[in-house]
Amino acid sequence: MEIGDKAPEVLGKDQSGREIKLSDFKGKKLALYFYPKDNTTGCTAEACSLRDGYSELRKAGYEVVGVSKDSAKSHQNFIAKHDLPFNLIADTDTALQEQFGVWAEKSMYGRKYMGTMRTTFIINEDGIIERIIGPKDVKTKDHANQILTK
Repeated sequence: MEIGDKAPEVLGKDQSGREIKLSDFKGKKLALYFYPKDNTTGCTAEACSLRDGYSELRKAGYEVVGVSKDSAKSHQNFIAKHDLPFNLIADTDTALQEQFGVWAEKSMYGRKYMGTMRTTFIINEDGIIERIIGPKDVKTKDHANQILTK
C-alpha cells in the first residue's frame, strides 16, 4: 500500500472477534498502526503513547486501531493490562500485514526471520492512505504527537 491507495474495506477481527471494516470509520481519519508483539517494550511504549494521546487524537478527528500477529486472547490481556481505549486486530494469518506490505524479512543477531515492520498508515475520511510513518520513523514513546503533527 502506498500514499494515494484506497485501503481495503475489511481490515480483520478485533480482540472480541468483531469484524472491523473501513466503513466503520466513515467521516474520521484512521491511524492504523502495525506493531510486532503485545507486551514487548517498544510495542507497549507505542500503545501507551497512543492511549495517553487518545483524547487529543479523537478531538483532531482520528480513530486508532492496532494490528499485530498476536491472538485475540493476547490482545485482550494487552488491552486490560495497559487500559487501552482502542481496538486491536488479531491478524494471526498475517493477511492484512501482507496486504499493507509490512510483513517482511527482518534480521536480528544475524538470524533472518519474518516479522512485522512497525508502520502507521494514516487513512483519510474517504478511505485513502494520505500518510505513512515508516519503520525507521516511528517514535514509540511519542507516537500520538507524531500522528497529530504532520
